[in-house]
Amino acid sequence: MLAKYVPILNWGRAYRRDQFGRDLIAAVIVTIMLIPQSLAYALLAGLPPEAGLYASILPLVAYAIFGSSTSLAVGPVAVVSLMTATAVGRLAAEGTADYASIAMVLALLSGGILTLMGLFRLGFVANFLSHPVIAGFITASGLIIATSQLGGLLGIPSRGHTMPDLLASIWENLARFNPYTLAVGATALAALAWIRLDMKRRLTAIGVPVAIATFMVRAGPVAVVLASIGASAVFGLGERGVALVGDVPQGLPLLAVPGISLELVTALIGPALIISIVGFVESISVAQTLAAKKRERIDPDQELIGLGAANVAAAIGSGYPVTGGFARSVVNHDAGAATPAAGAFTAIGIAVATLALTPFLALLPKATLAATIVVAVLSLVDLSILKKAFNYAMADFIAVATTLGVTLVFGVEMGISLGVAASILIFLYRTSRPHTAVVGRVPGSEHFRNVLRHSVETTPGILSLRVDESLYFANARFLEDCIYARVAEHPEIRHVVLMCPAVNAIDMSALESLEAINQRLGDLGIRFHLTEVKGPVMDRLEHSDFLDHLTGKVFLSQHAAIAELSGAGDV
Repeated sequence: MLAKYVPILNWGRAYRRDQFGRDLIAAVIVTIMLIPQSLAYALLAGLPPEAGLYASILPLVAYAIFGSSTSLAVGPVAVVSLMTATAVGRLAAEGTADYASIAMVLALLSGGILTLMGLFRLGFVANFLSHPVIAGFITASGLIIATSQLGGLLGIPSRGHTMPDLLASIWENLARFNPYTLAVGATALAALAWIRLDMKRRLTAIGVPVAIATFMVRAGPVAVVLASIGASAVFGLGERGVALVGDVPQGLPLLAVPGISLELVTALIGPALIISIVGFVESISVAQTLAAKKRERIDPDQELIGLGAANVAAAIGSGYPVTGGFARSVVNHDAGAATPAAGAFTAIGIAVATLALTPFLALLPKATLAATIVVAVLSLVDLSILKKAFNYAMADFIAVATTLGVTLVFGVEMGISLGVAASILIFLYRTSRPHTAVVGRVPGSEHFRNVLRHSVETTPGILSLRVDESLYFANARFLEDCIYARVAEHPEIRHVVLMCPAVNAIDMSALESLEAINQRLGDLGIRFHLTEVKGPVMDRLEHSDFLDHLTGKVFLSQHAAIAELSGAGDV
């Protein structure tokens, strides 16, 4: 039973030497990639850079113990970092001890929420975030994050977590930009963009093996960081007004549970819930995609527990909320990670870097980290989703546009909340007006199709109506009105046959509507029949007295119903 919730007890017993080698190589590659990202994302969250390193140590160990994916690499990610800054920034000023402590509490609450969701098997909650909502939210978040780093690239202060606030702040301070900072930021930005977009092609073109070229691309950001540190030391960039990271505490984080109060929990529980769900959706989508390539199975509820444990570990390890990152997970997978132990080995690598490299980080220009963030998040921006959604379905376009627009103007929490609300309202609207069709028999067959789309045969006196949706409180009245309207238009009707192949459920409200339809049609001398009712739906009907009062019959197929009703001369 314990192994069900602690997967390491399963795969750890069969751990092999060849798996150790694969996991170790993957860990080295991911560690190289994760160091600059962790530093940059911590600054995005409004925290000191070492917080990013701390959030990449214990969480990775915790996930290795409780997670179910062999490829997922957890740690700080851009969107969650932005959401952390938004939530914590309302309660404390950046750079203060309270700010860091509140970020730890946020991670603790997020970890608790995720763990409870996993234990109670509530992974389905993430389904309320539809793809259009997620696409709009991620795109808007990417734009906000990239804009927020313009200040760092120009050497000017920028404030706010919405696009209007950020643009106003940048415009207000634009005249104070530092040319040296701009030179560092532009150079780092160009170098990182070239590394990501063109370096591998150039290397392979001159004969570098693909494996080596791939490794060099992944190590490229570290080289940019080192070059920036070197330039800072040689040219004295700090003396020229270029903002530097400054002294970074050397050593591993102290383990402690952050101070919690009821007032603080009340203020953070909403943001923690949103961060938990958004983080889980991002993480599970990556994990399932990579698992499919290995023909592995991901347990969403266990993933909730794994991510919950990772966030609790982040809280007690002086970090902030974490989740599975797309880029680093793909790198972990491509590097050959065989088990979750690769994450634990990565944690060791980050810990060693925290001990050994922090003295050199003092000279690192913040503009380099800003460039790292910009290059990383621009891959999240996909404005083409607006055109795709518009061409496919107006409802999906509304969901995307609402989420994107509200997130840009009012912030990430409002954007995702209204996006979910828009999706639910659109779903209710769609299902409240289900597609219904009068059907007839395709000549020479037993198939029945829409009379408006196919050349079919109909029987006078029989109305065959197919409803393409489960019946519940929101659409029950619509079905009643649809049947009554057609009966009123055709006084010769003596049988109404409701075809139910797409009806997966009938709730109490819909059952009452069916009873009302049956009674009203009976008063008009019209018999009411059902066909192709699914087993679970029939079981529910048999537990009511609806079938006892049904004026007609329940037929196994539409063909059988029409054959009997027309052949019996009962039309």
